[in-house]
Amino acid sequence: MSTRIDRRFAKLREEGKAGFVAFVTAADPDIEACIEIVKGLPGAGADVIELGMPFTDPMADGPAIQEASIRALKAGGSMKVTLDLVRRFREGDQDTPIVLMGYFNPIYHYGVDAFLADASAAGVDGLIVVDLPPEEDAELCLPARDAGLNFIRLATPTTDEARLPAVLANTSGFLYYVAIAGITGTGSADRGKLEAEVNAIRAATQLPIAVGFGIKTPENAAEIGAFADAVVVGSALVQCVADNLDARGRPKAGLVQAIHDKVTELASAAHSAKKAEGVQGSTA
Repeated sequence: MSTRIDRRFAKLREEGKAGFVAFVTAADPDIEACIEIVKGLPGAGADVIELGMPFTDPMADGPAIQEASIRALKAGGSMKVTLDLVRRFREGDQDTPIVLMGYFNPIYHYGVDAFLADASAAGVDGLIVVDLPPEEDAELCLPARDAGLNFIRLATPTTDEARLPAVLANTSGFLYYVAIAGITGTGSADRGKLEAEVNAIRAATQLPIAVGFGIKTPENAAEIGAFADAVVVGSALVQCVADNLDARGRPKAGLVQAIHDKVTELASAAHSAKKAEGVQGSTA
């Protein structure tokens, strides 16, 4: 069965361009500001939306996303709020894929069966759960697949040829390639090395490959977009949220527009990268 994610990447391939995946944390900096941010992301250029599930201990994330989770939780963020945000988004947009990204703990406490049913009903398309390895697929990955949700796995520079088949086995939608070893929002990748790593993975999968971590500028987005199927940006966007809060942590008047402007800048660079370099999109 074709999913929104499948259809979006097929469209991007037809257009010969890399996609842009925008990450924001649900309920950051507050619930109402977040829904306005998310509703405007497709118009700003986002092809896929990653919505972070707020969690007290986001161990794979750097300071920017950690602080976004803290702000979201203080503002009343929860799994119920996250799913309600998706429902509200779907009232005006039935096409843009939404992926929930985060950790298993909040899903476990919600209840896996209840979570999958409610996520599907709300309009969620896929999940990225960074602390569930392939050995634990029975916990969530396989039930999610049965519920019609894509389960998107991370591969990293340390994923070798022996490990890659396990990573790919039940992955669907796209593969998220982590450009640098370490936490989000730190460092930047060497393009030549990264392109070689992505091309090596292409030999093993038909899935689109999205690349994230360490992408902060239009120049970064263009470099990655020249060979990846999509460019993922998270820390730079949540840092933009932080930069547009007043001394008491409340949104400044221009916060929502600032996020959308940042997305437009980065997405435009990603979208034009292949055409600028004369590189064709993946034929997967």
